[in-house]
Amino acid sequence: MSTYSPTGDQPEAIEKIVQSVAVEENKGTTLLGVTGSGKTFTIANAIAQINKPTLVISHNKTLAAQLFSEFKNFFPENAVEYFVSYYDYYQPEAYLPTTDTYIEKDLSINDEIEKLRLKTVATLLSGRRDVIVVASVSCIYGCGNPEDFHSTSIKLSVGQRYMRKDLLIQLVNALYTRSDNALQPSTFRVTGDTIDIMSSFGEFGDQCFRVVFFDTEIEAIYTIDPATGQRLESLDSVTIYPCNLFVSTREHIVRALDQIREDLGKQIAFFEREGREMEAQRIKQRVEYDLEMINELGYCSGIENYSRYLDGREPGSRPFCLMDFFPDDFLTVIDESHVTIPQVRGMFGGDRARKENLVEYGFRLPAALDNRPLMFPEFEKMARKVIYVSATPSNYEIETSEGEIVEQLIRPTYVVDPALNVRPSKQQIDDILDTLNYTIKRGNKALITTITKAMSEEMSRYLDNVGVKNAYLHSDIDTLDRIKILDDLREGRIDVIVGVNLLREGIDLPDVSLAIILDADKEGFLRDVRSITQISGRAARNERGLAILYGDNVTDTMRRALIESNRRRAKQIAYNFEQGVLPRSARKSSTGQSPLLAEGYNDEKDSIKPETHAYRGFEHSTTVAEGLSKYKATAVEESIDELIAEARKAMEEAAKQLDFQSAAKHRDRMYELQKIKDNSKRH
Repeated sequence: MSTYSPTGDQPEAIEKIVQSVAVEENKGTTLLGVTGSGKTFTIANAIAQINKPTLVISHNKTLAAQLFSEFKNFFPENAVEYFVSYYDYYQPEAYLPTTDTYIEKDLSINDEIEKLRLKTVATLLSGRRDVIVVASVSCIYGCGNPEDFHSTSIKLSVGQRYMRKDLLIQLVNALYTRSDNALQPSTFRVTGDTIDIMSSFGEFGDQCFRVVFFDTEIEAIYTIDPATGQRLESLDSVTIYPCNLFVSTREHIVRALDQIREDLGKQIAFFEREGREMEAQRIKQRVEYDLEMINELGYCSGIENYSRYLDGREPGSRPFCLMDFFPDDFLTVIDESHVTIPQVRGMFGGDRARKENLVEYGFRLPAALDNRPLMFPEFEKMARKVIYVSATPSNYEIETSEGEIVEQLIRPTYVVDPALNVRPSKQQIDDILDTLNYTIKRGNKALITTITKAMSEEMSRYLDNVGVKNAYLHSDIDTLDRIKILDDLREGRIDVIVGVNLLREGIDLPDVSLAIILDADKEGFLRDVRSITQISGRAARNERGLAILYGDNVTDTMRRALIESNRRRAKQIAYNFEQGVLPRSARKSSTGQSPLLAEGYNDEKDSIKPETHAYRGFEHSTTVAEGLSKYKATAVEESIDELIAEARKAMEEAAKQLDFQSAAKHRDRMYELQKIKDNSKRH
């Protein structure tokens, strides 16, 4: 485990999580941690104390990669593995009956990620108990039978009695390809009594092994340079793992071929009874071709559609998935659970609708329906002990945890939650531009969230026209382009990102000090309490953090978000006063470690300077209790009163400078704020 020590309310959170997981009856525990409070570090410490194989699920590959890096840093001696979808690009097979359009499966596989996936299951099957697997929701999709993967692994040791011919057969069954040329991953070469094997992954990565036979005995095992054949290291033993998760024994393949032929006959007969000759001919041609490929090579394109036959499962039964490779007592951690859980819940329905068309029109056998992601009840049953992690847990997590909610509101960086300011939508563009220019001049960045994609693009064009370096970000932007946009913000090539709800969760941008929420009074999915809290949380890693909510009314949702924000701010401020520390913005470490670790985990104490805006309400307090009492008394009206005072002061200063146009703008803003305050009191 990392040498960093928990701080703030992390020790208490760790203890509560460990105690909750230890109670047999408790299925779930929820860690409610504010953005930047070191939730990952807390979970890492809890995992270390619980000491069970652990599956950490994230809702996208980018965040999974970030978590993987952090856990590798926290657990340098453990087996920390990475399991996400290995597709750089994936167009699933589909049929659109309305236009009679068949879309063939098209994909691009990332070979490096495929190796990591195979390495993950190999590590799990090795029996190690210190395994931590960071995965995306791809972990609920079918990935082959663990028993078949294990039984087709080849264990070799020096002195072992082994027929060379048997080894060659086993390599072919494990989907290795014989080659007489230069070795590539997943190939082997035979020269007399010597077999060179290029493994694609495993304990030794993609190194090349040389197995030397003397008659029917393995005389020596070496690692060699695949290019020169030079001997590198002598080994006592080695395990060669299969090249694909969808691997099966020859006995299972023979049995599966018979079952596929039987079901093919039934499906052809069904279509013929229905008078659908085209569908009958289509399914006959497609499946017979696949049968020939499986019989000859043990594999075919789309073999996952025959996984039920190869696994020996009953019709309608769930597929094997990554979770089957874990021992029964494993721990599941669901990161950003308020997003990940709905994603897991929705996977089955979308997959089912697409495959039903393929089966109905003769492109696939009905067994293809059993190659699917887990249904949500199946997932719940497999995940026996779960820790949910979120700054805004949903009702599901709270209900499943049965009241076991662990709060973590203190940031190790001592940064206070961003202040939430409510501002009128009238003349909001001018106000936004003024605020952005002020933020950028101080060397900070900003995020602007809109309701629609069209609005984000329109706002981006406006900012371009006035010279603000920016980019828009929404679901129509390619994944790699999204990453580039975020990198551009981090590196200072742009200062503002405009987006929809993609800016809500998991984006680690310490230089962002301003989060702007347009149409904050338009209640709905994108403007509920959780969304407002998550969006404002993007500025929670910066000591100057500020979130501005533009709207013409203070809705009940906005009011609850403001009150919750004040509660969290009060707790952090009280802690900072008691410890005598100042906030300091989180920053990325040049060594690649977590930004929290770069700045937060030290014992240096600074004297409090109450004049900083984060400590508003404490300026004239003689004790922490008195200051905290004053701060807790502030809510929606306090925020608006301050803005009215600011607008009045700006109006008076502009009038003194004879800048009557600006004075009029600040006057109108002051009047609009007063209307919002009056409306708030009436509601």
